[in-house]
Amino acid sequence: MERYNFIKEIGSGAFGSVWKAVNKQSGEVVAIKALKKSYQSWEECKNLREVKSLRKLNHPNIVKLKELVKENDVLYFVFEFMDCNLYELMKDRKNLFSEAEVRRLCFQVFQGLNYLHQNGYFHRDLKPENLLVLKDVIKIADFGLVREIDSCPPYTEYVSTRWYRAPEVLLHSQFYSSKVDMWAMGAIMVELFTLSPLFPGANEGDEMYKICSVIGSPTEDSWADGLSQATYINYRFPELTGLNLSVLLPSVSKDAVSLIESLCSWDPCKRPTAAEALQHPFFQRFFYVPPPLCWTAVDRRMYYLPSQELDDPFTSGVQHKLKKTNQIQDADKNDNFMNRCAKQQKYSIKNFRTTLGVPDMVEEVANMTTASPWESFGQPNSPELRTGNLFLRPQCGRTYTRKVVR
Repeated sequence: MERYNFIKEIGSGAFGSVWKAVNKQSGEVVAIKALKKSYQSWEECKNLREVKSLRKLNHPNIVKLKELVKENDVLYFVFEFMDCNLYELMKDRKNLFSEAEVRRLCFQVFQGLNYLHQNGYFHRDLKPENLLVLKDVIKIADFGLVREIDSCPPYTEYVSTRWYRAPEVLLHSQFYSSKVDMWAMGAIMVELFTLSPLFPGANEGDEMYKICSVIGSPTEDSWADGLSQATYINYRFPELTGLNLSVLLPSVSKDAVSLIESLCSWDPCKRPTAAEALQHPFFQRFFYVPPPLCWTAVDRRMYYLPSQELDDPFTSGVQHKLKKTNQIQDADKNDNFMNRCAKQQKYSIKNFRTTLGVPDMVEEVANMTTASPWESFGQPNSPELRTGNLFLRPQCGRTYTRKVVR
């Protein structure tokens, strides 16, 4: 690592530390993650799930691994440098995010999640600290707990930070899916709107109590498998009716509340996939195209709209008509070009045009299955969960003491 000048430590955790550094030759600022565990061979390093996933994934909303270095039995990840994480962005903020800002941030995260899930992985540790921000771009980071979707259960029970942990994991199930990422996104969305965590449980029992106090206790209709799993580990859900999320989020649109309610469903099978979330009316004015396997500069411009365009809602009138007319003219030119140059079946770019709503292409993606349905199995000798105090409506500003709870 002599090629890098380490400036300062910017983070640390159970698995290692992260440093801000500068490449001495190019002057590029990077983030270097050093793992605490010693690795004797290069093959051992390459077989890490984190390494495999990061080398395979290439997406504008997933942090980019630039280099992997093993030196003196220490493994170093060299990443692109980001300004801060989402928690740091929220903690000192005095004013709430606007709905347009929340929409733009969440849209990008769902794009990254859709790409991640479609490529056979789920994250298992989504939280504001693992979402990195650079200006108007947000990226998913920290793939230390990543898992392959098609790998064989049982999975590790003790995953994800407690406040964003899905109910099936809290019930010590070893059979869960990529839908745990979708639950975490529901909790993160509420935190973006309120600047306070939705389920800040002090322990597993208190976490489950806070979930029930917000969305109500599960029933046979809402989550029969969960009730069976709770019986298996001798846990009894508190009997709470819950609150309407619109009460917790009075200034938030119905579309936003609708998406959050679906993400925070008890039954994992009832939570939307990332592709389905992108089709939700909350994101209806965004132009979305599923990512290609190989990214080019043109692909990036087509896939992710500039932030200033996302901030300005599409309006009716002359400007809207001119924009639509230009799109049609450009599409017609492309059609004529393809007719002249290709002898194969006609492929019209008109199929990808959209003004409001989501392209038809996304509907096909939404119908694709990224994980097997969650099943209810348990672990013998699991400790009984304890209940805690009722969760009150979050106040503006972050008045609580946040801890990294694992």
